[in-house]
Amino acid sequence: MQKELIRYIYFDLDDTLLNHKKAEQNGLRDIYNKIPALQVISVDKLLEVYARINRGLWIEYAQGTIDRSTLHRRRFQESFEALGIDGEINEYAGSIYMEYYRTHWEWIKGAKYAFSKLQEHYKTGVITNGFAETQWMKIRQFEFDKSCSAIIISEEFGSMKPDLAIFNEATQQAGFAPDHILYVGDSLSSDVDGALNAGWNMAWYNPKSLSPEGRKPHLNFQDFQELIDVLG
Repeated sequence: MQKELIRYIYFDLDDTLLNHKKAEQNGLRDIYNKIPALQVISVDKLLEVYARINRGLWIEYAQGTIDRSTLHRRRFQESFEALGIDGEINEYAGSIYMEYYRTHWEWIKGAKYAFSKLQEHYKTGVITNGFAETQWMKIRQFEFDKSCSAIIISEEFGSMKPDLAIFNEATQQAGFAPDHILYVGDSLSSDVDGALNAGWNMAWYNPKSLSPEGRKPHLNFQDFQELIDVLG
C-alpha cells in the first residue's frame, strides 16, 4: 500500500468502528436476566448457542435462501430449541432484544479518535452489511451521516459484502479510482475479500492476531493507533 495514493477511506461499521459483538452479548445478558425461564442454563451457554445459530442464519440470508423476517424469527426459536428452553418465549425474547441491544452501542477502543483524526486528511464513507433500519439508527446516533460523504447499507443496495457490485458502487460514490481507496474492516470474508477483489487497498482490523488464511491485506493491524501511524 502506498499511502501517498490514498484519497478516500471507507470503514466497516460493526466490530470495526462500533463494538457490535459486545452490544449483542450484553443485550442477550439483559434478556437472560429478564426471563426467568432462561436461567435454567448458564448465560455463557446462551451466548455460545445464539452466536452459532445466528451466524449460520446470516450465511443463509446472504445466500438469499431466507428473508429478514425468517432470520429474526429463527435465531431465537432455534437457539431456545437447542438449549431445551420453552419455545413459547422466543417471540417475546426477539421482540425485546433490539431494545436492549441498542442501549449497549459504543465505539471500539481507539476507533473514535482514529476516525476523527483521519477525517482531517481524507474523505470518508461507511459500507455495512445489515438491516437498514438498525444500521441507520447507529449511523445517526454516532453522526456518521454528518461526517461521511457516502453511506452504503447492504439491505438498501440489494447485495451484501463481499459482492463486487457493492464495492463497485462504493467506488463510484467515492469518486476515486480503486487504487486511491482504502477499506478498513474486520471480516476476512466480507471486508478483506471484497476490498481486494475490487482492487482497493485493505487495512484489516485484527485485534486477536488471527491468521489471514492466505489473504494478503495491505495492512494487518491490532490497534487503531497503528492505522494512524501508517497513514501519517
